[in-house]
Parts: sequence; structure tokens; C-alpha cells
Amino acid sequence: MKYTEGKLAVGMERKDRWNQKYTDQLQRESELTPTPRLEKQSDYLRGGTALDLACGLGKNSLFLARQNYEVQAIDISEVAIDFLKEQASKENLPITAAVADITNLDELHSLQPVDLIVITKYLDRALFPIVKTLIKKGGYFFMETFYQSDEEKNEKIPSQFKLETQELLNEFAGWKILFYEEDERSGIQTIFCQKR
Repeated sequence: MKYTEGKLAVGMERKDRWNQKYTDQLQRESELTPTPRLEKQSDYLRGGTALDLACGLGKNSLFLARQNYEVQAIDISEVAIDFLKEQASKENLPITAAVADITNLDELHSLQPVDLIVITKYLDRALFPIVKTLIKKGGYFFMETFYQSDEEKNEKIPSQFKLETQELLNEFAGWKILFYEEDERSGIQTIFCQKR
């Protein structure tokens, strides 16, 4: 990876913060369940190759592997990736999990095209062009993250990490939209779409 000294320090600070978050989460939660809106798309999820970006503890990666996907899972946290590797090994699931900082976009350009990309509770708009390139024609994209709703339930999250109203609809306007929702109560925006 190509880091300047300042970027390396920021990256390590961010990594430490996420490692602590996932350590705390593992102490609180005994069972991890996939994102409900992703689960509801099961009729479309028929297997193939999948990429789970900012996968966290891997709840969606595990779900997709059980749906016959070969999953590449990427997160900045060693704690999260080690946990996911352990779970995948226990169930003998086809998951390749790696620690990487996806803000370093150069690393993502080397990935092979996939049938499905999943991103949940993470926003970096610079990923959108890469996502569009990495998904095969006829493949799917699922994203669910915070947006700037009128009710503002997520005040602790800085605005730059929240989508604008209908931002995902506009960003993927040329794709076939299979599911879209803005839930004002939770401040969550979700899209599931297919590349034409």
C-alpha cells in the first residue's frame, strides 16, 4: 500500500477504532443475523460470486455463502476479519476474508468482476464507479446505509457519511431497480438493483 506518513497514522487510528467497535459488539451479541432487507431479496440470490465491502463481522457474507455464493469479504478491522474467518471455517463456507482499507481505491481495481456486491452501513461515494465496473452485466448491487432524513435519527453520524434523499436512486438510475426504500424512522436508505 502506498501511504504517506500522515495517511498511515489516520488509517491506523481508524483501524483501531473499528477493532474496538467489533470487540465490543462480539461481547454483546451472541448471534449475528444478516441485514433483513438483504434477506428479503433471497429470490434473486441464486449463487455465483459476491463481494462484501466493509463487511464488518461478516453477517451478510455468511448469509451469502449459505446462498451458494463464493464470497470475498473486505474490512479494515482485523478483529472482524478474524471472526469471519473462524465462522466460515466452522461451517466450511466459501468465504475469502481479507483486511484492507477500502478507502485505498487502488486495491479494489485489482478485483475480478462479480455477480453481486453488498455494502451496508458504510458510505464512500468514490466506490460507486468501482462498484459499477466490478458488477457483471445482469449482476446485482445491494446497499443500505444512513441518509439525511427529516427525522434525523442518526445525529451522531456526520453528514458526509449520510446519503441525500433519493441519492442511490439517482446514482443507479440506469440500472433496473428491484427494491428501494427510505425509512425515515431509522434514517436508512436501501437499494437493490440489477446492472443492465
